[in-house]
Amino acid sequence: MEYLEFELPIKDLEDQLQKCKVIGEESDVDVTETCKKIEKKLAETQKDIYKNLTAWQRVQLSRHPDRPYTLDYIRAICGSSWLELHGDRSFKDDKAMIGGLGKIGDQSFMFIGQQKGYNTKTRQYRNFGMANPEGYRKALRLMKSAEKFGIPVVTLLDTPGAYPGLEAEERGQGEAIARNILEMTRLQVPVITIVIGEGASGGALGIGVGDRVLMLENTWYSVISPESCSSILWRSWEYKEQAAEALKLTAADMKKLKLVDEIIKEPLGGAHRDREKTFKSVSSAIVKNYEGLKNLSPKDLVEQRMDKYANMGVFKG
Repeated sequence: MEYLEFELPIKDLEDQLQKCKVIGEESDVDVTETCKKIEKKLAETQKDIYKNLTAWQRVQLSRHPDRPYTLDYIRAICGSSWLELHGDRSFKDDKAMIGGLGKIGDQSFMFIGQQKGYNTKTRQYRNFGMANPEGYRKALRLMKSAEKFGIPVVTLLDTPGAYPGLEAEERGQGEAIARNILEMTRLQVPVITIVIGEGASGGALGIGVGDRVLMLENTWYSVISPESCSSILWRSWEYKEQAAEALKLTAADMKKLKLVDEIIKEPLGGAHRDREKTFKSVSSAIVKNYEGLKNLSPKDLVEQRMDKYANMGVFKG
């Protein structure tokens, strides 16, 4: 397992505990008491570190290389019922945006989300989770198919932003994202959105307009990344920690500002520390929120969704 800089005290104690156990196994020395002391110290250190995380540290956790990605959640939640669908029927299949049908229990859902890679090869294949216009058009095609057949939509957000390349702009990146935002406000089926990692800029918002918007505990959602904000305001990335605090991008900040509806708790240390527990928490959250939406008429769904976003922010007459 990889450790972030602020997690190094935990790594030291875990290494000590491992060495202590090895000594006990390889010799006749009784190390039970010593191991208990290290375990106690380890538990206290973990609690102290993860209880007082800064905004920047949560950003780092959201990018942890061992953290589960969209396909991990979908495969764990849906199992063999998952059927991936491809292409925007216009240009090509964007590998950074994935989508398809899956079941939780007896209920079908249309799952859509950004997918990152696990190593250099797959990161390039997935374009680092940065979708092109065809990715957003594929997402919209799948959402419209779900609407046609009365299937609820679940979107999973995890992207550093939409792809900013020249070719993406030539193919209408801005229009594709704007079209998705407009069409999602008018979808006549329940839409549940979950931020599972990075929720950056319009790249996330292009599939992020939901009746219920949830965030995992160690994720962030903002118009800009801390590094980019720092480079614009201070012309340097050195102030990224200060920018992270100022942006109010953590799940707790977003809930306080009433921009998201619910925070899904993560295992101590982050989603990657106990994947199975995280998958169960996300699955339960989807089912619970769908139960609260499934009996609403299409008209009421759209009206409530419109009101939800129209009431955000502060206005002065």
